Amino acid sequence: MNIKKLNPESSAKAAYGARLRGLRIERGWTQEWLGIEIGYSSTHISSVETGRKLATLRFSRSTDRALGLVGSDASFERELSRIKFGSMLEGFPEFLIYEGRAAEIRLYEVGVMPGLLQTPEYARVLADSVVKRKAITPVQAEERIALVAERQAALVRDDPPLVFAMLDESCLRRPVGSPEVMRAQMDRLIEFAEQPHTVIQVAPFDMGEHRPFSLPITILTMPDRSLMSYAESAQQGYLERESSSVVPHLTAYHQLQAAAPSQAASVDMFWQLRKGF
Repeated sequence: MNIKKLNPESSAKAAYGARLRGLRIERGWTQEWLGIEIGYSSTHISSVETGRKLATLRFSRSTDRALGLVGSDASFERELSRIKFGSMLEGFPEFLIYEGRAAEIRLYEVGVMPGLLQTPEYARVLADSVVKRKAITPVQAEERIALVAERQAALVRDDPPLVFAMLDESCLRRPVGSPEVMRAQMDRLIEFAEQPHTVIQVAPFDMGEHRPFSLPITILTMPDRSLMSYAESAQQGYLERESSSVVPHLTAYHQLQAAAPSQAASVDMFWQLRKGF
């Protein structure tokens, strides 16, 4: 059999494929056998191993289960995340893995709509603005836009997470793109509020010092009820797993929810702002 020689140093995609082939051969598995284990054709596996095709999240998770790598630092899911989101802040790709599995998501955002709530048009304006500053490439911008859709897909899965969204009023007042973009974004917030597994509230400017957070934060409750939080500086993302550090954030989040206007009042604000754009 003519086996194509691989060069794992040529690209991250090639390194992924080469490692997959190496682990498969170590176990004495053929491509056909691995395909049966993970539900893909041998042709598809060959394309991934030779770098002709980038693996998907589903492929990576299935491979991790077959190879016993689920949740480990060596998992293909983590490797795929590093490939796809290399232009993101350090720490963010790891956070995305946990966000996609969370049973409950509590987020607080300042200044810009959170990714889980952005329309494609809003996401494109933000990504294009970063390209204009030459901070990322057009290809990376497209990856960011695709990431928004991928993250939101978790909200409509068979067993979706409970999502509590707290938006600082600055998220609503800051114009992004055209009036049409902002009206569509307000529509998105209104639709989000109507879902059975979501709650959305606005922290208005007049809450002043009663807002416990000055920077964005996300708190995740995992299926086993463990907690973690994620926050960012200008240079790096920080994923905190120690409950002793996360519980005070959760308490502050509950206090913020109690002090903020209700969801009904917040939706009224969305409607009023929509008329003004």
